[in-house]
Amino acid sequence: MDTILVVNAGSSSVKFQVFSIEGEGRLRRQIKGQMDGIGRRPRLRAKGVDGQPLADRVYPVESVSDVPAAMGVAGGWLRNEIRISPMAVGHRVVHGGPDFGQPVLIDHGVVARLERFVALAPLHQPHNLAPIRSLLANFPTLPQVACFDTAFHRTHDAVSDCYAIPYQLYVEGVRRYGFHGLSYEYVAKTLPHVAPETARRRVIVAHLGSGASMCALKEGRSIESTMGFTALDGLPMGTRPGQLDPGVVLYLISEKGMSPAKAQDFLYRDCGLKGLSGVSNDMRELEASEDSKAKLAIEYFVYRIGLNAGMLAAALQGLDAFVFTAGIGENSTRIRARVADQLGWLGVTLDSAANSRHARLISGSDSRIPVYVIPTDEELMIAQHTLLLLMDTPSSSTRQEKAL
Repeated sequence: MDTILVVNAGSSSVKFQVFSIEGEGRLRRQIKGQMDGIGRRPRLRAKGVDGQPLADRVYPVESVSDVPAAMGVAGGWLRNEIRISPMAVGHRVVHGGPDFGQPVLIDHGVVARLERFVALAPLHQPHNLAPIRSLLANFPTLPQVACFDTAFHRTHDAVSDCYAIPYQLYVEGVRRYGFHGLSYEYVAKTLPHVAPETARRRVIVAHLGSGASMCALKEGRSIESTMGFTALDGLPMGTRPGQLDPGVVLYLISEKGMSPAKAQDFLYRDCGLKGLSGVSNDMRELEASEDSKAKLAIEYFVYRIGLNAGMLAAALQGLDAFVFTAGIGENSTRIRARVADQLGWLGVTLDSAANSRHARLISGSDSRIPVYVIPTDEELMIAQHTLLLLMDTPSSSTRQEKAL
């Protein structure tokens, strides 16, 4: 059975999925797993296609101290116990910078170019690159494909990507990139099957999770996004502030005595819902809390979604559909209801029963704007991109490394 392994690596976890390649280039998900607690309490968990458990194991901390070690354990389990040797590996890479607007076969030169963007996505990029380096070192002939969260937004006009700073900086790559592109791409491809009458029209997609952003789609293409040069911009997130006056950063450095490195760490790890509430960065915990600052954090989150919806509707010159996706968007009935209230000025009404049962269409029959919930599938997008790139690269099949 030919398979593709999809890897999404973070600082303390490596998520992976295995897809089998079937007739006419179709993909079927076979395994979904993760190695989490890296460096603390490593644990391998995996489930099969029907949800049946395949593994649930805890490892000594010294045996899985970093991402490459986690890849070694997960890869060994797949190879030795599940008897899977993938023909290629697809990776989520958050930042492609100005260089990469499409998925790309990885070599050492590509990795070196991607390392330049570590400072622009410090929570993600170093960890995205760690398993790539590990596989390059241990299985150099195994094809690897990088799929970028920024790529889907490369269809923006220059006017939406510029900052009002000297143009030379734009040429050098200081511009608004947008993120969560693999999620938005999946929604854009799925929407024609869900709502063919509006899929190619003016749509706002809200990717609401620990990382959160919104995207304006027209003709299925991204024309505007709430995120910018880095993944700090736009909506408030679990630990990131979202839109922020740059003067606040200057104040932190000049008046609070923070070094640039300390300010960066503060903005990525101590702000957002966590910073505002002082309670948690997890929306589920905030919704369960009676703390007044937890309630304020939720109010702020919803308020900023409403404001940004207005901005994106202006960019689209109208609105024909609104879509919720990602962890909060797919699962929190209360947040969806409160956001719908914020969109009342656009004629949005909600069907409370449909919202409660997490239906695909949750707007009321009298709503001027249909509202949908579409679960995202970034891993499937990565697998599809990886397969297409392999099909376009005939020599890649000869590079397969069966030792993984």
